[in-house]
This record gives sequence, structure tokens and C-alpha cells, in this order.
Amino acid sequence: MKFTHLYIHQKFGKINLIHGAESCFSRIEFLSFSSDINDTILSKLIETCKSIKKLELIIRANNHNYRVVKLIEAQKKLFNVCLVPLRNNDPFRNILENSLVKHANTIQYFKITERPTTNILSSFVNLKGLEIDSDYYFNSEWKCLKNLSLFSLQILKTSRVPINPLTDLIKNTNGFLFEIIIDDIHHNEVDNKRIIQAISQNCSNLKYLKLFVRSNNIVEFETLLINCQYLKGVYILLSDNYFKWGKLFKILTKSSSTSLFRFKFNLLPRIKSLKWFFDNWKGRHPMFLQFIKELEYMEEDLIGLVEKYKVEGVVKKFDIGCYYQDFEWI
Repeated sequence: MKFTHLYIHQKFGKINLIHGAESCFSRIEFLSFSSDINDTILSKLIETCKSIKKLELIIRANNHNYRVVKLIEAQKKLFNVCLVPLRNNDPFRNILENSLVKHANTIQYFKITERPTTNILSSFVNLKGLEIDSDYYFNSEWKCLKNLSLFSLQILKTSRVPINPLTDLIKNTNGFLFEIIIDDIHHNEVDNKRIIQAISQNCSNLKYLKLFVRSNNIVEFETLLINCQYLKGVYILLSDNYFKWGKLFKILTKSSSTSLFRFKFNLLPRIKSLKWFFDNWKGRHPMFLQFIKELEYMEEDLIGLVEKYKVEGVVKKFDIGCYYQDFEWI
């Protein structure tokens, strides 16, 4: 039997009991393990695993096995790397990040949960996907993104990453970004305007966007819709129930490209505004609509309204709830 995926948890220590382990693990393409991995297990992996394409490493607080570096260096074509530090440990992370430089030309997807301790990001000249799931407690700044140029970048997903360095990063891409997710980061009206403008001016091939939009920046958002004609889905994050829904719905009906009919919001509009949106969407591709919110008894009128416009062919699919992916439609 040949294995292609292997998950090694902390208590795992029986690799020698697996008959023909060397043969079984020689074709491993995905490996997930922690930095305190048992040395006997690691030795077997270094010896047998040369074709790992996707690597997920959980960096523990202590007891690191520094021979992890040898496993990384032994790979022929490392393609996707995810580093999950559970505590700050700069010396180990320095060595670890430097070991990835050998694979700088082949790594195309990189996920981190803390800012790097080295300039490793600038080495990934062919990077297509960057995901940053930051932690407020350990990350106050991301200056490493400020002067970073990633000309092949196609996917950018971030959570709890400051807006200003993200704005600079988007400006330093080459127009290939087709998916941008910027989540869970508070920022003011000025910074919100800047990042909307950066996306509008530098991401003409954009297909999917998740972004916070303030009421006073709806005009800038309309410009983004006009410039990004390949948009297929938008997930608009709003801060309060006083948002100018009417103004937003007007620019969505007026300036959305023919390919854009998938909409998701984290708040509910008033029935009157939503009815206007539906009435003025008639004649276009039936929309997919989601609201990320717990359903309450007072929203029965909303459900009734949506069902009415489903019958009329204005709404194709509708969901309301809390547990959805960012873009199920992809």
C-alpha cells in the first residue's frame, strides 16, 4: 500500500511498527506534523520522503527537532507550505525559514499565522497564493509587506492584518490577483478608501472580493466595480446597521458587470431597500444572495420577500446563517 497523505500528531510514535514503512511513505505528497516530532520518526521521513509537495508544520513552544530542516531540504519540489507557530520562537523559525529558500522557485502557495522573522517572502518569486491568518496578541505590525513585490500573486487571503501594509502589497502586484479576502481588521475611513482604490487600480482581473466598505466610500467602491469587469462574487463587510444600503444597491445594479451576480453581506438591510434591489435587478442574471447572520423571528418578512422574487426569477439561490465559506460559489 502506498500513502500520499500523512498526519503525524504529537503522540504518534509507532512508525517502525508499520510493515514496509519505507515503501509505504516513499510517495507521500502531503505531510502534517509538529516541530517536536520524535527523532526516530523524523529520521525515517528524511530517509524515505523526497516528493512532498504540501507541507504543514505546527511550531510548538519548545523541544524543537532542528533536523526538520533536513527533511525540508531533501524535497525535490515543495509546492505548498503552511507554518503555524503556536508561540514565538525566533531562533528556530529563523533556521526554518532559511531552509525554505532552497525551494523559493517552486513554492507557489504559502500560509503563515505570524509575521516571518526573515525576508523569506521576498524570495518566493513564483508565489501565486499568500494566506495570512494573524494573531492580534503577537502581531502589531507587518512591515515585511510594505516593500514586498509579488508579481505572480493570484490569491491573497488575510485575517487581522493591518490595512496599510496590505494596501502597499496590492500596489506591488502585477495585475494577476483574482481573489482577495481581507477579513477581521478594523480600519478608519481614510485607510478604507486607500485600499479600495488600490484594488480598483491594480486588480483588473479580480473575480472574488471580500472587503470592508464604509458608507462614505461607496463611490470608490463603484469605481472598483467598473474597473474590475471580471468580478463574479463580492462579500461586503459592513460595520453598523446605519449603512447606506440604498446607495450601495444602486451602484450594484448600475455598475456590476454581467458576470457579477453573487452577493454576500454580514448584515441585513431593511426590507424596503432589499425590495428596491430586487425590483431593479430584473432582466439580469438571477442573483445568488447570502446574509451571514442568525435567523430571527422578525426576519420572516425577509424570507417571504425573497421567495416572491425567486418565483419571479430575480433570485436563484438564497441563504441566511452563520456557517458558510467565503465563496462557496467558486
